[in-house]
Amino acid sequence: MLTVQHAGPRIAAVIGSPVTHSLSPVIHQAALDAAGVDWVYTAFDVAPGSAAEAISAMRLLGLAGLSITMPHKFDVAQLVDRLEPAARALDAVNTVSWDDGKLVGSSTDGAGFVASLAETGVEVADAHIAVFGAGGAARSVIDALGRAGAAEITVLNRTQDRAERAAALSAVATVGIVSDVSRADIVVNATSVGMGVEPGDATSVDMACDPSLLRVGQIVADLVYSPLETAWMLAAVDAGATTINGLGMLVHQAALQQERWLGYRPDVATMRAAATTELAARRNTPR
Repeated sequence: MLTVQHAGPRIAAVIGSPVTHSLSPVIHQAALDAAGVDWVYTAFDVAPGSAAEAISAMRLLGLAGLSITMPHKFDVAQLVDRLEPAARALDAVNTVSWDDGKLVGSSTDGAGFVASLAETGVEVADAHIAVFGAGGAARSVIDALGRAGAAEITVLNRTQDRAERAAALSAVATVGIVSDVSRADIVVNATSVGMGVEPGDATSVDMACDPSLLRVGQIVADLVYSPLETAWMLAAVDAGATTINGLGMLVHQAALQQERWLGYRPDVATMRAAATTELAARRNTPR
């Protein structure tokens, strides 16, 4: 790596396309400022297929860290010098950091989700968990839940082959049917269903499943964080379940990113407050 003399703050960034509405700059900068470090976090819109150039730029300019979002997670996994176990299993990277002059690719999404459950007192170990979805978010959650000691993970997805590939990530995961939701301890919507739909405007197609399948005592987690309460979550409360929104996963995965860059965990409460304020501002801004 070329040694770069930094005349100003260290620079970290999120790369993706599009990244205009990413909350990452707001969340990360708030924590970096609170920590009193001389870092600037920004966003770079990197066109699809251009991940190699972005990683080359990181090496050349000595960028301190990168967050990776769609569509570059797979490509970056092929470009770094080393992969952490979760990133290797998923063949996807959402974080790039330095270690002894080498670029390390990590996936903090799933671990961030598990941390968000732990924050609210929810134990994953020995739990029976149903997960809706088989895309990138779902795969990271399935992998992390398996690593955290879940007893059983049931993958629910409309496309059978994608469900089977997602279930293959964990020895305790199998493909199920929607009625399996009723016997799960934890039910997770790891799809985008409900994203951007206000509860009053929602229909049955804006819910991960029929709320009648939910029951008293379940934990119902929705990875959606805008709105913070989806129609499905409100229906789950009516069914007697406890709900968790996707904001916790968002801030915890970001905190795990900063831990890799800085060597210590940032203040998650600061990140959450920044995200909440920004989401409220966007909601109240006319489009």
